[in-house]
Amino acid sequence: MQATVEQLSRILVFVDLTLPELERLQPHTQVQNYSQTEIVMQEGDRLPAKLYALLSGSLQVVKTAITGKETILRTLPPGEIFAAPALLGDGIAPATVTAECDSQILTVKRDALLEAIQQTPEIALRMLMVFNSRLQQLHETVHGLVSERAIVRLARLIQYSATRYGMSPVAEGQCLKEKLSYYQMARSIGITYEECVRLFKSLKPVMAYSRGGKITVHDAQKLAAIASGMINE
Repeated sequence: MQATVEQLSRILVFVDLTLPELERLQPHTQVQNYSQTEIVMQEGDRLPAKLYALLSGSLQVVKTAITGKETILRTLPPGEIFAAPALLGDGIAPATVTAECDSQILTVKRDALLEAIQQTPEIALRMLMVFNSRLQQLHETVHGLVSERAIVRLARLIQYSATRYGMSPVAEGQCLKEKLSYYQMARSIGITYEECVRLFKSLKPVMAYSRGGKITVHDAQKLAAIASGMINE
């Protein structure tokens, strides 16, 4: 089905477009629903020339190595764009994207997007900012997997989640708004499930994990010191 103007305005790269600009894009859009665990795109798929954006729900982006090992590159919240090669590269999906919950994907045809960029160049600037941020995050992830200890990578992952999605005050400290399972964290930093559980036990004075992926940070200052590599736990 076609996206509404209100739905288009919820995509971060389109937030400042005027009503007439959104209405010009509207006929070239499509919204598709995906159920929890359904694959949106498989690594290696050939993609139509479109802008892909998450309208609602949550997506997990996973890269598979030649050895078969899977690494979670990121999770995407609503409003984010993804699958850059569909617009700017070879049109091949660089990773597998899966719906973490019931989600809606909004797409915009490439030709219509380019026409909108000609009229509003700020769209291209916002897209470049997003992709640049992704490249920096990927560089830090690769560097961490090669050179940093697992405990440092775990602390940095928790810090990244806190910065990206926020925290809520609780009696014991600060609780991450994003839920992170042991399995998800282990795959994100390149360790086993068992090692992730062990690391959390060793970090008990600093932060705690509870059922459902709830993470509570008891000592943010010490967590920052671990993330910087200054201290061991």
